[in-house]
Amino acid sequence: MQIKPAACLAALALAVCAGAASAQTIKIGVISTYSGPLAAQGDQLDKGFKLYLKLNGDKLPAGVKIEPIFRDDTGPNPDVAKRLAQELIVRDKVQFLVGTVWTPNAAAIAPLTKEAKVPFISANAAGVNIPYLSPYFARVSFTLWQSAYPLGQWAAKKYKRVYTAVSDFAPGHEAEEGFITGFKSGGGEIVGSVRIPLANPDFVPYMQRIKDAKPDALFAFNPAGKQATAMMKTYSDLGLAKDGIKYIGTGDITTDEELQGMGDVALGVITAHHYSAAAERPANKAFVAAYKKEYGENLFPGFMVVGAWDAMDAIFHAIREQKGKVDPDRTMALLRQYKNPNSPRGPIALDPDTRDIVQNEYLREVRRVGGALANVELETLATMIKDPFKELKGKK
Repeated sequence: MQIKPAACLAALALAVCAGAASAQTIKIGVISTYSGPLAAQGDQLDKGFKLYLKLNGDKLPAGVKIEPIFRDDTGPNPDVAKRLAQELIVRDKVQFLVGTVWTPNAAAIAPLTKEAKVPFISANAAGVNIPYLSPYFARVSFTLWQSAYPLGQWAAKKYKRVYTAVSDFAPGHEAEEGFITGFKSGGGEIVGSVRIPLANPDFVPYMQRIKDAKPDALFAFNPAGKQATAMMKTYSDLGLAKDGIKYIGTGDITTDEELQGMGDVALGVITAHHYSAAAERPANKAFVAAYKKEYGENLFPGFMVVGAWDAMDAIFHAIREQKGKVDPDRTMALLRQYKNPNSPRGPIALDPDTRDIVQNEYLREVRRVGGALANVELETLATMIKDPFKELKGKK
């Protein structure tokens, strides 16, 4: 049977139209910090998002494409973050929101997602209370209680007297509360506590006060980056290490991307955290190798990169399970059951009741490995730990 050219053209046109109709673009609004003095943290999230999309963009149902829309909140600016989220939801009609570095920004965005029914996945913001603000919020990053509380329990077995010094904003307060709760539960004594201004702090008077108190250890929290380095150098310059005062804290104070700039003052610092670029897990080795290939052999991925990577993985999971036809309520049901046994940080899952991350916490020490500083994992401090705040105290 002979097929006429006109019939071929008609059939081809129908096939093209059918293909166009079946193709689907899913928009993801990405809110992070790309400018201002705190842009380094946003750069970490950005690298994680883009690396995942580059390496996994083809792992979607046929005809489904991702369109990320990036927006700059300029730092911890809740009003700016809220405005950007409104624009992404109303004007750009995104099906997902993902970000942010800062807890106040995420807290400002979350209520909007409840009204609009747009799933919002936190790649970093750690405030314990955010999940209560919207049933369309899920977190793949961490809470400060997850690391601070088990570190306090561990410290009570090593030290009798501890002084706490944290940055004076919500994450600092939560780190302080989590550590003190864990430390006191093991019989430890807090000999003093201080909250340090977030903007342009002079660490000398605080460190001198701690030195005069003669504790066995100092528990510290700063937001990841230059502040942690400045505080640690002041600790060294004033001779607290020589006085036998051990420096311990959450993983924020020795982030992998900042560690090389800290120098020898960081050696021996003990932290609890869910990720280290030096971890020997095969999935992490492959992840670090891919990161170095993309961004430079001398650079190390920090925990924010991993948070962004896992946030995108959770979104891709929801898209694949729905074959590209995403429904917000179905998405949230899928996220509640999300698990990944091979994240770079180890096995992770979301708590179906709170939509918060469940993960391992590792005890780490800064050591020199192969000529570079590294957060060497000594042991698993807590296995698949839920947020202890919610377990112990419930809603804040």
